[in-house]
Amino acid sequence: MGQVDFSAFEHEGWERVAQAYHEYFGGLTAQSNHAMLEVLGIQRGSRFLDVASGPGYLAAAAKRRGADVAGVDFSVAMVEKARRVFPGLEFRIGDAEDLPFPDQSFGAVGISFGMLHFAQPERALAEAFRVLQPGGRIAFTVWATPDKAVGFAMVLNAVEKHGTTDVPVPSGPPFFRLSDLEESKRILLDAGFVQPQVREVDLTLVLHLPETPFHALMRGGVRVAAMLNAQTPAALASIEQAVAHDAEAYRNDAGELRIPMTCVLASALKA
Repeated sequence: MGQVDFSAFEHEGWERVAQAYHEYFGGLTAQSNHAMLEVLGIQRGSRFLDVASGPGYLAAAAKRRGADVAGVDFSVAMVEKARRVFPGLEFRIGDAEDLPFPDQSFGAVGISFGMLHFAQPERALAEAFRVLQPGGRIAFTVWATPDKAVGFAMVLNAVEKHGTTDVPVPSGPPFFRLSDLEESKRILLDAGFVQPQVREVDLTLVLHLPETPFHALMRGGVRVAAMLNAQTPAALASIEQAVAHDAEAYRNDAGELRIPMTCVLASALKA
């Protein structure tokens, strides 16, 4: 299966899970917005593009700083969700690998957890480079390796132990490829950017029992959800139980799970 299959798979998936993503991951991914907008230097009057804008959190955070913002996402459901949550902001349907904007039309581009879902992340960065003005900045976030983005480790370890990872899901770029800080630097340099800076940012996934990362990834994601849905009913029940067991270590007195979900924040300059 090639890039077209993977793009279609991701697109179809995100059309279905817009609301669930908002509920499970909205508060988590938004924790990185401040750090991203800081490295981008977003301030009043900045012209900012939120690529793979999803429900629009990053665009809205930039707007609160006084920026002139636009958001673009390939999912109709996500764009409609963003327009409902943040009426008055500009969101349009479009492909990160073929942006519907003229050359040099933005001072900054942010991609909040979108790079994981592109068939050709290099192409998305080339498009970001094209629409940036000279002196403009790019930044993106991706999840850190599973030992640091613990919710992923819980689910993936349970699948390895109780199920199978050999499932008929379209192959895309490795999910944790850009968790490698050097690889994130390299992909930015290869796209023509300079002065790449990469660091990790600590985020926390907050869930209310009996829900665990199993439910968050099953209902609010695409790639891991497809892997889970391909398991036998017996294996899936064992995976759910194993995650619930491992999640207990992160339970607080209020019955909340507070699970470390570190991310990688990469940024660079268009000279």
